[in-house]
Amino acid sequence: MKNIDTNSLGALQGIKVLDLSRVLAGPSCTQVLADLGAEVIKVERPSIGDETRHWAPPAFSDETSAYYATINRNKKSLTVDITTSDGQAIIKQLVADSDIIVENFKVGGLKKYGLDYASLKSDNPRLIYASLTGFGQTGPDAALPGYDYIIQGLSGLMSITGPSDGQPHKVGVAVVDLFAGLQLTIGIQAALIARAQTGRGQLVDVALLDSAIAMLANVGMNHLASGKIPPRLGNQHPNIVPYQVFAGKEAQHFILACGNDSQFAKLSELLEKDWQQDERFMSNPARVRNRQALCEHLAAEFVQQPRDYWLNALNQAGIPCGPIHNISEALAMPQVKAREMIVDFSEQGSPVRALGNPIKLSRSPVSYRSPPPRLSEHTDETLSALGYDSKTIAKLRADGIV
Repeated sequence: MKNIDTNSLGALQGIKVLDLSRVLAGPSCTQVLADLGAEVIKVERPSIGDETRHWAPPAFSDETSAYYATINRNKKSLTVDITTSDGQAIIKQLVADSDIIVENFKVGGLKKYGLDYASLKSDNPRLIYASLTGFGQTGPDAALPGYDYIIQGLSGLMSITGPSDGQPHKVGVAVVDLFAGLQLTIGIQAALIARAQTGRGQLVDVALLDSAIAMLANVGMNHLASGKIPPRLGNQHPNIVPYQVFAGKEAQHFILACGNDSQFAKLSELLEKDWQQDERFMSNPARVRNRQALCEHLAAEFVQQPRDYWLNALNQAGIPCGPIHNISEALAMPQVKAREMIVDFSEQGSPVRALGNPIKLSRSPVSYRSPPPRLSEHTDETLSALGYDSKTIAKLRADGIV
């Protein structure tokens, strides 16, 4: 388990991020930037904060919701009512000294407050303004709100997820939000490199729908190449056979992933069959065409022995395979612990344990400097740095502006 690190200098040290985003997609992006060393100020609504603060149970013993803790470590919490002129003035002061703004309001949602890119770029030409929306800044659906679940349906992702004879399924995690957050991170980093060369910032425009369409990958390409609508195949692979879940004795499931003809020949030898010489199965295209017949043969073989027997035998034969873990089993894997993928904030008096960052840099590693902040924890500190005295801050708080 990885403990917090307050001394590591990250790759983005010195970069200042003003985070106007909320819920999942935007905050997942800014957490990556924070892990990499950027200073991130998270702007939240007074008294209420980010919606995910209230998405509990479950929560940790200090009442931090598990959902909020997922994507808000290493950040400072500033509460500001951006609908007020005084609140907008605070944001504009912060913008003057920021490298990056991240926001996920509906298209045009910040324009009425003078906080859109067009309004801010003249005051800070180096500003990188990153917008994450449901449908992007252009197109006939640009004004619509975006939700991961709905985008999974619109994009076709759900049409290829789930059992072939059942309902379409969403993915168990909000993958569209998370992929869009990663793509926004990549866009921001590209904009930082471009700024280093030109001295100017730019608008980064990422949409949930665009991200989901890109995620269709080979399945989307299958349609473009063939004109056919890809079917829902459950746990089967559209282009490789056998590459799916099978059941051992007592319905213990495991994954078999034969990626090439050589591995299939080894599987045939293990099962004491001559399938690699059968014209129906001797090549992957033939196996795809004769998927049902081959998989019925394999299923009949695998139910004769327990799952662990097959995992042992397959591994020894050099055939890719693996168990299907529940979340507890996955997080307890020695490999997960060795890679420091569980972060413990107990040294700072926080009960929060979090999933770690998968990016491993040899010279400027990610760091875990602080747990998810309490609501408004850094408001006084941030305003004082802007030149506000304690009396002014107290009035702003009494007026509900911060």
